[in-house]
Amino acid sequence: MEPAAGGFSEEEFREACAELQQPALAQGDWQLLVESLGISIYRQLDQKTGLYEYKVFGVLEDCSPALLTEVYMDLDYRKQWDQYVKELYEKECNGETVVYWEVKYPFPMSNRDYVYIRQRRELDVEGRKIHVVLARSTSEPQFPQRPGVIRVSQYKQSLAIESDGKTGSRVFMFYFDNPGGQIPSWLINWAAKGR
Repeated sequence: MEPAAGGFSEEEFREACAELQQPALAQGDWQLLVESLGISIYRQLDQKTGLYEYKVFGVLEDCSPALLTEVYMDLDYRKQWDQYVKELYEKECNGETVVYWEVKYPFPMSNRDYVYIRQRRELDVEGRKIHVVLARSTSEPQFPQRPGVIRVSQYKQSLAIESDGKTGSRVFMFYFDNPGGQIPSWLINWAAKGR
């Protein structure tokens, strides 16, 4: 799989589009976690880490794909509504846009930070306009680890959005991260489940 500009391959973009069209839940052990308001969240245990990876499918009413993508990409807006953001910004590194994100964790846990690349593309798939955003952790010397902050080195996310044919958006998202440190996997999984 040869990476395109931005570190992602054409195949990775096409895989996200394919999941939007036909959810790939048969490969692996995906289990329905919750279904609410037209959104279904599935999870699957990652055997290497003992943590779950997630797939989200559904329709968001009265929100266009272009607006939803803009909101998702807007780091300044994220800082307004997300109380756990300590620091969040983009920086150009070797021709790629790299995001630095420090997340506040409650005492006695240490804050986590992410260094990741992300790329947004608009694809035409058989006449369907699909917005795709891919992100994954990276290592850049311009972002050295900070004392007292644990670096999240395993992070991956895919997002595909298209019109639902009305005023809303059909959405697919894949998400996995390993926050590292000394947080037991059962506690992370419990918190992610919503208790």
